[in-house]
Amino acid sequence: MSAQDLSIDRPARKHSLALSIGLALVGLNVAVALLTLFWTPYDPLNASGGRLEAPSLLHWVGTDRLGRDYLTQIMIGARTALIVGTGAVAIGATIGVTLGILAAFATRLLDDVMAATLDILIAFPTLLLAMLVVAASDSASLWSAILALGLAISAIVARLTRILAKRVLRQDYIVASRTSGTSWPGVVLRHVLPNIWPTLSVNFALQFGLAVIAEASLSYLGLGAPPPNASWGRLLQEAQGTVYTAPVGAIAPGIALVALVIGMNLLADGLRDVGDPTRGRSR
Repeated sequence: MSAQDLSIDRPARKHSLALSIGLALVGLNVAVALLTLFWTPYDPLNASGGRLEAPSLLHWVGTDRLGRDYLTQIMIGARTALIVGTGAVAIGATIGVTLGILAAFATRLLDDVMAATLDILIAFPTLLLAMLVVAASDSASLWSAILALGLAISAIVARLTRILAKRVLRQDYIVASRTSGTSWPGVVLRHVLPNIWPTLSVNFALQFGLAVIAEASLSYLGLGAPPPNASWGRLLQEAQGTVYTAPVGAIAPGIALVALVIGMNLLADGLRDVGDPTRGRSR
């Protein structure tokens, strides 16, 4: 093997390592979230443990100020994070891809109006937009948070889809496809979506991580999933008064949140490099 071949293999190994670590971290979160559907160390509402107990054989991560098992709360928080991230990205992808495709086919004037509108929505802080949507509902709930974050994500996805779709539509094979009799919906399904999907999937992974952080922020402010649904953000909020006497209450959910977000970022980076192998060689 030549030196040039080795230089090509090294980035590939680096990227596969990032993808593997990302999949491992995200997969662990998914496994824990699915496990909570069938089993948790204690009942989430069981407050029979001592108040703010230190980690022990009975309570591996200790107990909170109400005497509930902290490991149980963190595990359920993983399920909440997974539901929020998946739901928000699904809503954002559905609305965003649809609007982006429509903008790519729109007239010049309508396209400019939609582009300006999307830029304004993107410039508006995601967390603030989510807070307004949640506050506009009757009461804070998990689903209102998912809807709010999904709407915020949709503007980002729509703008990216519009740019990518317009780039694809300028290619010569689109003209050839239309000349052969393919309808515009057929062009979208056969050519546009398959070509923009790799880039969109990377963005979806990044938006998933941002949605998890935003939900934790909403829960920290009391606008996220209400009790008895556990959320890492609310666990952090509840632990702030005892951070010096029982630091594990703030450290444990913080580590879980950071691990999931880092995992999604590594997964996105790995997907980007898989979709564009030459990117790693140019570094």
